[in-house]
Amino acid sequence: MRSPCLPAQGRGGVPSALERIRDAEQEDKKQRFTALLHHVYTVERLRESYFRLKREATPGIDGERWRHYGEKLEENPQNLSERLKRGAYRTRPVQRVYIPKAGGRERPIGVPVLEGKIVQRAIAEVMGAIYEKDFLGFSYGFRPGRSAHQALDALAVGLMTKKVNWVLDADIRGFFDTLDHGWLVKFIEHRIGDRRIVRLIRKWLRAGVLEEGKRIQNEAGTVQGGSISPLLANIYLHYVFDLWVQQWRKKQAQGEVIVVRYCDDFIVGFQHRHEAERFLADLHERLRRFGLELHSDKTHILEFGRFAREDRERRGERKPETFDFLGFTHSCSQTQKGMFTVLRKTMRKRRQANLREVYLELKRRMHDSVPRQGAYLRSVVGRHFRYYEIPMNSSSLVAFRKEVSRLWYYKVLRRRSHKHNLIWDRMKRLMNRWLRRPRVCHPYPLVRFGVIT
Repeated sequence: MRSPCLPAQGRGGVPSALERIRDAEQEDKKQRFTALLHHVYTVERLRESYFRLKREATPGIDGERWRHYGEKLEENPQNLSERLKRGAYRTRPVQRVYIPKAGGRERPIGVPVLEGKIVQRAIAEVMGAIYEKDFLGFSYGFRPGRSAHQALDALAVGLMTKKVNWVLDADIRGFFDTLDHGWLVKFIEHRIGDRRIVRLIRKWLRAGVLEEGKRIQNEAGTVQGGSISPLLANIYLHYVFDLWVQQWRKKQAQGEVIVVRYCDDFIVGFQHRHEAERFLADLHERLRRFGLELHSDKTHILEFGRFAREDRERRGERKPETFDFLGFTHSCSQTQKGMFTVLRKTMRKRRQANLREVYLELKRRMHDSVPRQGAYLRSVVGRHFRYYEIPMNSSSLVAFRKEVSRLWYYKVLRRRSHKHNLIWDRMKRLMNRWLRRPRVCHPYPLVRFGVIT
């Protein structure tokens, strides 16, 4: 098997280098790339990676911020490039921070130093040009040209058009914390033969986190928050889950099987229950081999599909169960013409968590001017609507807008003065000015997914 040593970046600039990698990968999908680092440490690519970072992101342990680093944008990328070229670049631990999750819990996030983010993004772009051709069609998470809404559409179309009667709703316990370093490096070495790239990835995996002044070494897992973490997660699950599912569906299943995965969240639909049960048992064994396990309380098989309601009524059982995926609760429903459809509503936990965040922030902004409070709420409501404005979810959006308005009115505006002179008619005018009404901005799944495929 030939091991290509790709030429350095040519006159065409950064895009042409990635294009040559894609072309070489397309010629032979099993080849190993032995010379990639020279595509990473070019000043142009490092500078481009810098501009793609978030401007106001939390700094790492070095305290370096995006704007301060950019004051020497001619000097800093050149210096970083030279250190990468001669092997003098050193990785540093990431800063541990916590962000709130639904249910009052917190999610640990790692914040790398700024130069770590730059190098990770540059390597992720180069490696992504290779792996993007390897990844399978039912994988949607953190891939160029793909989104969570496409994953939702693919799932809805599969449930409505395929012979799906049972759904496996599975959850991998602490995936990012239990990912096995040894297996991950072996998977990467299937395609990446450049030892310098692999060495840098090993260093990031072993860099550890800094929490309360103490450095904690990681024997397993990859820290969420790094620019390269989503790609590493996709690579790991591509070999552990995707390729295995593809073969299982071809060799083991007699009925139809649909699969949709978004990073470590996935849904599998089956025509026959016994196949769903056998798949779940096999999946337990498959994940255990690679250091992963399913969350027993969050993994179950449920009856779902076009015949689920009728079958359960005939057996004297309650209406079909629901499942959550990417922020939406999915349930069996019917159109006005009596046709089966998948109803998708905003998850109650997500809505309550967002309202809780609004409440706490409004308390902090209690004495801000009304226009400043209105501008903040407009951004919150707009961000919520942009994701959840899908067909048949209008009632959830109207309820969210109403609850935000009530929080603003009762928890802030009426408490700013003892006179309580803000009448509801004036409040309605404030709502109409600052809180836009919801509208459907995403098409029906069959419309968008049909165009994509």
